Amino acid sequence: MPDQPPHSMPERDYKDVRSLARGLAVLRALNRAPGGQASTTVLAQACGVHRTTVKRLLETLRAEGFVRRAEKEGHYYLTFEVRSLSEGFEDEAWVEQVALPLMRAAVPDLLWPCDLGTMEAGFMVVRESTHRFSRLSQHRGMIGEQIPVFFTALGRAYLAACSASEREALVGLLARRDDAVGAMARDAAAVDAMVQETLARGYATNEGEWAREASFSAVAVPLRSGRRLLGAVNLIFPRQAVSPQELQRRYLPRLRQLAQRIGRDAKPWLE
Repeated sequence: MPDQPPHSMPERDYKDVRSLARGLAVLRALNRAPGGQASTTVLAQACGVHRTTVKRLLETLRAEGFVRRAEKEGHYYLTFEVRSLSEGFEDEAWVEQVALPLMRAAVPDLLWPCDLGTMEAGFMVVRESTHRFSRLSQHRGMIGEQIPVFFTALGRAYLAACSASEREALVGLLARRDDAVGAMARDAAAVDAMVQETLARGYATNEGEWAREASFSAVAVPLRSGRRLLGAVNLIFPRQAVSPQELQRRYLPRLRQLAQRIGRDAKPWLE
């Protein structure tokens, strides 16, 4: 009797790959954790696996780009690479295939550089930027930068636009920190005031509140595709370089148009 081709072999001939099953369990547990971040100990308890084994699995997943080490010792968080497992590469492709061409085409109108950021483990991460195209840019290498939520226009725009449940999870995650971000997250009244002010204004701002970029201001609007919140888009300029009147008359309408166009054209890539 000839050998059966691999695709027709009985299912019972295959043995479970235990390490793969455990790795998937770790990914699921991280996905359920607030903000996609948890400690090795918490994950071991959630998966019913020894902590040493979980640590080895996490380091393997980190080497493959699916998780990263968090700032807090022993903690890990998911990366955008995980999305490719469930949504296909199209979810990543919209940034390169849709957002980048539109952002680059908007440079002559916006003049000042802009960034597109998405949420990752409590930070906005710059996914695309026109700093390398704008003659007025004073920054380089922004792609991949982690942007704090509370002190930047990019983060404030996202925080105000996301659902109440996501906001609660993000703030809870950040409240564990022992720095200025954590202190802000634990001040519920201040966070709520920031959100309400941003919603009432219709866009987010910062005027040098981020200590690392104290000489720069920014405005940002949320980036949506239908009902789905993808992230936010900002415009960055030196403080006092743009008057409030010019901001309202020229730049904000163009920035909103850019965000709307990206969200509309990205929809087929996300379905």
